[in-house]
Amino acid sequence: MSLTITKAGLLDTLQDLGRAGYRHLGINPTGAMDQYSLQVANLLVGNEREEACLELFFPAATLSFEEDALIAITGADMGATMSGENLPVNKPIWIRKGSLLHFDHLKEGYCSYLAVRGGFDIPAWLGSRSTHLRAGVGGWEGRTLKKGDQIKFRKTIQCPVDWNKNHHHTLPFGAAPLREALPSDLVFALRGPEWEELDDQSKELLSTSSFTITVPSDRMGFRLRGEQPLIRSTDRELVSTTVDFGTIQILPNGQMVVLLADHQTTGGYPRIAQVIKAHHHRLVQKRPGEQIRFKWVEYEESVRSCISQEQNLRHLQIACILKLEEHCTHEPFRNQRISKPDH
Repeated sequence: MSLTITKAGLLDTLQDLGRAGYRHLGINPTGAMDQYSLQVANLLVGNEREEACLELFFPAATLSFEEDALIAITGADMGATMSGENLPVNKPIWIRKGSLLHFDHLKEGYCSYLAVRGGFDIPAWLGSRSTHLRAGVGGWEGRTLKKGDQIKFRKTIQCPVDWNKNHHHTLPFGAAPLREALPSDLVFALRGPEWEELDDQSKELLSTSSFTITVPSDRMGFRLRGEQPLIRSTDRELVSTTVDFGTIQILPNGQMVVLLADHQTTGGYPRIAQVIKAHHHRLVQKRPGEQIRFKWVEYEESVRSCISQEQNLRHLQIACILKLEEHCTHEPFRNQRISKPDH
């Protein structure tokens, strides 16, 4: 009961929602870049929302299924194919033992998530199965996946007996893409603790200009390049202090970095803004070379956005349980715990 990596990808790891509560020891949470998409993938196959998934960046790994599996792929659309046929994103798919899954070309987004019904059988470290690449622990041996890795499933399942002999079968329901009535390049952010240290022209640039995600950018952070450097109105040095996923810092050269899943726990650069949690998924699905703009919102709006996203997930969870019971009568789904909001 496993899948095997037959061809390694660029940066493929196992990730969940991260490990909270250890920043005082210098251990950052890590976890999935796009935590919304990870949760959607899990719900589509009847898992708990926090279950570990494969996080894939293009070019992604080629996967061989050694046992039957119920999977879902969410996040970026990397042109998944099996036996020459396209596989959809945001839908549960039965996979036959012996099938080979390819990701042929990146259509949209930056990182994908692959969930399997029952989860992957990997040990937790400090309460999480996320890969901590810098510490070399968690996930699959604390590292990216390599050719020949064989990752076991926690649960053995079998495809429905009344299904024909094709390699895959897509169930007739799915999750609607999270569409917001916003331009795709727009990201909501709060003004940060050191916002007032920017001069007036820099504040205007941040509010009206687009910024390009440059290389190098990785799971630790996106570097942003604007038309001209931002300028602080003070040269005071700062004591290192807390930073988080989405914190936007200004670097000594006047350019910016947005911290992401593998961010450090503290930083000494001015924190001029903070991307709101509900827009992390919009930010991380942008690729190097693409542009983003910021819209400043107040704290109350960031909370409303977060609650709305949580409600979407809870509605999806209930719908998926009912649909899976309808279409997978040989598999028990009704005992799944319905997650409660964390705010």
